[in-house]
Amino acid sequence: MTRELRSARYGAILTFVLAGLMVGTMTVRIPALTDKLGLSEAMVGTILLVWGLGALVTMQSMRRVMARVGSRAVLRAGGPLTALGLLGVALAPDLPLLLAAVAVFGMAFGTVDVAMNAQGSAVEQAYGRPLMNGMHAGWCVGAISAGALGSLAIALGLPFTVNVALIALVSLPVMVLLGRTYLPEPETAGAARPGRRRMPPIVYLLGAIMFFAFMVEGTVADWNGLYMRDELGAPEAVAALGYPVFEAGMLIARLTGDRLRTRFGVRGMLTVSGLATGGFFAVVLLAPAALVAVSAMFFVGLGVATISPLTLSLAGTATDAPGPAIAQAGTMGYAGLLLGPVVIGFLSDATSLRTALGIGVVLGVLIALSARLLPRADRTAPSALPARERVEAAA
Repeated sequence: MTRELRSARYGAILTFVLAGLMVGTMTVRIPALTDKLGLSEAMVGTILLVWGLGALVTMQSMRRVMARVGSRAVLRAGGPLTALGLLGVALAPDLPLLLAAVAVFGMAFGTVDVAMNAQGSAVEQAYGRPLMNGMHAGWCVGAISAGALGSLAIALGLPFTVNVALIALVSLPVMVLLGRTYLPEPETAGAARPGRRRMPPIVYLLGAIMFFAFMVEGTVADWNGLYMRDELGAPEAVAALGYPVFEAGMLIARLTGDRLRTRFGVRGMLTVSGLATGGFFAVVLLAPAALVAVSAMFFVGLGVATISPLTLSLAGTATDAPGPAIAQAGTMGYAGLLLGPVVIGFLSDATSLRTALGIGVVLGVLIALSARLLPRADRTAPSALPARERVEAAA
């Protein structure tokens, strides 16, 4: 195993960590942002929508970009630009400039999200064994670190601008340095046709599975606390525990997911993950007390955590153009992250929040059923690929 290959692996993991840290820092300090600019809840929703739409716009355009230049070039530009976008969010003095900065931050993140997954796929295939879950664990580490550092900043009395600007200024040079660790993708660099060509059906199936999984994640992130408080009568402190407990479950699952994939295969793992997600979400909705629901959230996190890394890993090996395939599946997935909370909002207005959250159970079942449509043999597993050729290309 070459020194360059090890550097590429650690560089990809650290890219995931920094992406989770930057995005998490902005979301953790949203209450401070509302105080800084006097924003209403509706305006906060608009800001988050602008960020999400900006990310989706660039994700959708990444098929052609990735086909032409590959993930290394995109990350070298997009990583520092994401840090600069976050710095703009920190320094924005009024609402119009904040919206512009959030749009830039979201668009830059959209390029990084697709490219870091494509880079993770390149490293995974060069190693010849599953690694994607471990890389996505890096995102969890970054998000959890954002929460811890945000809490520390609040305890120290640091305002929104100082806290967020510090994270951006630390992330910027690290992102620049990481550009030296990324692997090239010589088999797709400069090729324009794969970005325009229709993908194989399996890529769209994987995108649909990822869509369902991200709808679950978005639903938990945006509605879990309100459900705990309003439906189960939990105090604010207890209601706030649901999401970090969910993230803890995701982190543990992702740290062990690559070994489980090697043993049980993708098809079996996705089936069990979907059933576990739906089953434990049902426990959350039927829980007689908030603490029971919070505990069940840990297992929902365990269930859903490995679905997006597995689908992105398979998308990266489903064609001879991994970047465009990952861009297609990733765009479909992140649409679920945006759409899920909106659907819950409309359904809860028409029925009740508890009834609306029942969609989490349905989504788990859909994941399990969709997984049965995948090939029985994991023909696209990294271990089946010519790893030596990838290592030689990376050296």
